[in-house]
Amino acid sequence: MNAGKAWKFEDGISTDLICPGRYYHLRSNLKELATHVLEDARSEFAGSVKKGDFVVAGANFGLGSSREHAPLIIKMAGVSAVLAKSFARIFYRNAVNVGLPVIICDTEKINDGDELSVDFAEGKVKNGTTGQIVLFRAIPSFMSDILNEGGLVPYLKKHGGIEI
Repeated sequence: MNAGKAWKFEDGISTDLICPGRYYHLRSNLKELATHVLEDARSEFAGSVKKGDFVVAGANFGLGSSREHAPLIIKMAGVSAVLAKSFARIFYRNAVNVGLPVIICDTEKINDGDELSVDFAEGKVKNGTTGQIVLFRAIPSFMSDILNEGGLVPYLKKHGGIEI
């Protein structure tokens, strides 16, 4: 069970908003690049997000270019998962590959600043602020295994392959 604060974003958060192109020169310094995560969507996010917090968004999170740095710097900022109504396909895949949980669920009743706890295995988001429960499809075991190892590369290094 992961717990933290909800950081609410709108629909259509692009990889350009997540990982601003003007910082392209920092792609070999991911720690520094992560200090700019989502700053074009919410200027205070990068400096205020705490380990364990959640990004909560509307539809089509991560649309745009296939910047694999986008989910990676979200993870590096300490975010424990991204919850959204839907994700751009390549962002979703990149997130799993780097070990960032991405949850498709109804985010309408989650407000900015709400205290959340997420049980990935049970498929439940508990809003500690409102008491509401949001259900989602539990993460499949093969994806959970990849996420628990920190991403696809660490998983493959440890296990040598994926059996589905």
